[in-house]
Amino acid sequence: MTTELRYAVGRLHATHGQVVLLPASAVPEGWVAGRFSVLSPGTERRHLLGPGRDAGYMSLGLVDDGRWLLAPVPHGAAFTPDCPGMVRAPDGAPVQVAAVARFIQIALLGLDRLPPGSVADEAVVIGSGPVAVGCALELLRRGVKRIVVVTGRRYPPIRSVPGVVCTNHLDQQAGLVIDATGEPGRAVPLLAPGAVLGLLGTPENTASLPVLPLHRSGVTVVGMHELATSSPEAYQAAYTTAASWLDGRLTLRLVASWCRIVPGERAPEVYRLLNSPARPAEPFLLFDWGAS
Repeated sequence: MTTELRYAVGRLHATHGQVVLLPASAVPEGWVAGRFSVLSPGTERRHLLGPGRDAGYMSLGLVDDGRWLLAPVPHGAAFTPDCPGMVRAPDGAPVQVAAVARFIQIALLGLDRLPPGSVADEAVVIGSGPVAVGCALELLRRGVKRIVVVTGRRYPPIRSVPGVVCTNHLDQQAGLVIDATGEPGRAVPLLAPGAVLGLLGTPENTASLPVLPLHRSGVTVVGMHELATSSPEAYQAAYTTAASWLDGRLTLRLVASWCRIVPGERAPEVYRLLNSPARPAEPFLLFDWGAS
């Protein structure tokens, strides 16, 4: 570890398509212990295919004032209180709210990049994972009345988000389509002339779009990466807005129904199920490192 590093080695190491559980290490004085971490299936499937690396990118630690800190560090890693990219949850926010709000924040910052007037009474979201749920919740927060979610899952938990209608096939084209899967090509047939296509899910380097049809139909394509233009202050403000709204708008019972908390020592087992029909149905998977 160098003196510049703001976080420690994580608890999971991805190598050769497998995830290995590492032993816990001592938390340096003044650092925040990684108490929970959140799995993002799409991102972590890609990481599994690459060279050896610490798995994960979002950990939560509890500080003395009772707030959760969320840092972009590997699963179970301790981090410094000034870790770059860290956000602080509002007072009293339960861990499920803190975790889900992080994905609403992603959508909030991304939707802010769309052309004015793009978000109206109806929107289409492709996908039903954590990024899609965060997007649906942010659309709800913005007053969208009908959120059509295109997904191949039969009973996705996202269907319990108020205003969401799930379908595996869209009969008509839409003016706003947001891809939350990282496979933006799936959105092209759903775009009406002059529509807006939002790229919220992170695509592969090899992903492509048919530029000529988009050009001819006057489609606007917007990259919605959360870090595209945000200052640290705006980044925290977006998270505070998302977490405060979620905590006040929906019941903890509903938010918790989208989450599954798994003991950290079982994380390799969960990774093995990511491409299996037996993978957990809940979009938000949290690893608990408190007892491991």
